[in-house]
Amino acid sequence: MGIYLVGVGAKEWFGEEEGDRGAVASALNRELEQRGLPPYLSVPEEAAFVRGSGQSFEEKLVPSMDGFGALCEAHLSPEEADSLCGWTVLVPVPLDEDVRLPVDAGCDVIAGAPRILALAERLAAAISLPADIPVACDNLELTGWFLDGAAEELAATRPGPWSEDLGTAFYVALFLRAAQHSIRRGCPIVYS
Repeated sequence: MGIYLVGVGAKEWFGEEEGDRGAVASALNRELEQRGLPPYLSVPEEAAFVRGSGQSFEEKLVPSMDGFGALCEAHLSPEEADSLCGWTVLVPVPLDEDVRLPVDAGCDVIAGAPRILALAERLAAAISLPADIPVACDNLELTGWFLDGAAEELAATRPGPWSEDLGTAFYVALFLRAAQHSIRRGCPIVYS
């Protein structure tokens, strides 16, 4: 169990079955129209899983977020930190601010991946996050890299601010890779 970040394909995004995101997709498109923006309709079908292909996205939120919260406080405004950490749906749409959608009994907070990418890149620069962390984030590759020892091995040979708290580095990498994936694939990323 636990909380995951996963990429969503067109069938689930536009679907009407329980667990699908059709109500969110419709509400977002209405909101985009009110803002004079085109609807978000070009969601790709979910890619067949091919390990290391970078076509799917699935990562598990495991480490404590305390250090990550402190990093956000130190390098982002409160509004920026809230945006980076507060979304429930990430879309590859350039949004200047988060969109709050009343859907069902709750509220979905939609963030634009380009803005989240910029915030995550600032944090990555602040901790000198190595560029050679996994890019493909399908089947928990990033999670495994941080939890199964590869991050510790790299930290031993290339220490730096990133290696002082691997849990914090994990979340910087997670948000960075989620935004990159959303933009590259053109798909939403959601918590599951």
